[in-house]
Amino acid sequence: MNWNDCGPAANFAPELGSCVKINDEQIAIFNLQERGWYATQNLCPHEKRMVLARGLTGDANGEPKVVCPLHKRNFSLKTGCQIGDSDCGQIRTYPVKVENGRVLVQA
Repeated sequence: MNWNDCGPAANFAPELGSCVKINDEQIAIFNLQERGWYATQNLCPHEKRMVLARGLTGDANGEPKVVCPLHKRNFSLKTGCQIGDSDCGQIRTYPVKVENGRVLVQA
């Protein structure tokens, strides 16, 4: 897996998700200012729609999370595991870092 340049960090709004395409796959990148940067698949595992970058971000007992905008399922941004009772699967996560003002995702 290679580190892919996704653009200037300044282009990623704080506390929101953004979608980039790497190797024909949509990846959601989250800039959570005080909690760091995270990258996940953009595909909701329940409905198979590309929507996770538009999900709300927050935390569950200190665990950074994204909430699917369609079905309100919560996923850990660290592990991809679902948080809560419902079981619709896990999402893939990717290593992400910022170097020299550029966002890099390993995919």
